[in-house]
Amino acid sequence: MALCRLNTFPSHTLIPCSSSSSSSNSRNFRSPKISMASTRYSVSRETEKMKKTQFPPRESHIQVTHSMPPEHLEIFKSLEEWADDNILVHLKPVEKCWQAQDFLPAPESEGFYEQVKELRERAKEIPDDYFVVLVGDMVTEEALPTYQTMLNTLDGVRDETGASLTSWARWTRAWTAEENRHGDLLNKYLYLSGRVDMKQIEKTIQYLIGSGMDPKTENNPYLGFIYTSFQERATFISHGNTARQAKEHGDVKLAQICGTIASDEKRHETAYTKIVEKLFEIDPDGTVLALADMMKKKITMPAHLMYDGQDYNLFENFSAVAQRLEVYTAKDYADILEFLVGRWKIEELTGLSGEGRRAQDFVCGLPPRIRRLEERAQGRAKKSSSVPFSWLFGREIIV
Repeated sequence: MALCRLNTFPSHTLIPCSSSSSSSNSRNFRSPKISMASTRYSVSRETEKMKKTQFPPRESHIQVTHSMPPEHLEIFKSLEEWADDNILVHLKPVEKCWQAQDFLPAPESEGFYEQVKELRERAKEIPDDYFVVLVGDMVTEEALPTYQTMLNTLDGVRDETGASLTSWARWTRAWTAEENRHGDLLNKYLYLSGRVDMKQIEKTIQYLIGSGMDPKTENNPYLGFIYTSFQERATFISHGNTARQAKEHGDVKLAQICGTIASDEKRHETAYTKIVEKLFEIDPDGTVLALADMMKKKITMPAHLMYDGQDYNLFENFSAVAQRLEVYTAKDYADILEFLVGRWKIEELTGLSGEGRRAQDFVCGLPPRIRRLEERAQGRAKKSSSVPFSWLFGREIIV
């Protein structure tokens, strides 16, 4: 099993990634009862598609769709009332939610220009490399249409009409609405700061939304909710660390912005982890197999197709800065997995099939393995270099 850039923030992830042989072995963690329906795209066909849309080259791989057995759809239908009582409660009424304008200069105020001047003065004290991470986080948040689309690919829980009244559909729409404020707030802050090239950032957002994402969740809500549980905790950690560092740089208001977003992510994490916890209660064997499969394939970071029209390695370079600043690291990846293993009591699962027990052992043993691999990678880390970031008018940043 190869190592995917454990010495940096992930090029696509921060875990041991599958080689061609181990990728096939990952299917061993699937239930033998599952009949796989695959949609395969050849590399040449994928390449031709990318040429036509003028997006940068992207990883080509076998895409698997609708991997959940049809009979499991009944599980999610039966959980409608449970989701009403246990998941929707983690949403806040709009009138009680914060809005971006709560943290920004008031344009109708006579003191607007003075407030903007104060914001820009505070921003002057913040280093360029911090802004690289803040912009990367903002771009990731602004690709929200992609994430709602991904949730609506999941069998049994998608919003079938666009205004469905099922609890799953209501959650997805309201979750999206809450998340939408994150990109709005960070975008407006960065615009007012005067520290970044907004046109290049806007191009990056457009490229990213157009490129989409493939988290390898296979239209399968087992995989999808494991993925979102992981990602919500990852964003909680990342925004929390940008909040801490903003305070260290003397911008208490920016720290409040990032901390408030982190708080939202934590609340959303709670909801998604509850869903997976319920799946472990109903179908422990199928859920542990899904968890092992998701971890073996790797958790793909949602913005891994980031591109600004210039730098084909933009995500890797942004990620390297985030790793160096300790905003999000390989250690965080291992910590998240270890947290989820404990949260879902994976070690305590009983009555599993032989394949389920092997999946259980694999998942429980993965966090320390990731840490060992990360330590070795750090020991082999190459000397740092500098690369220009279009987001910062081409200024060079150490990666």
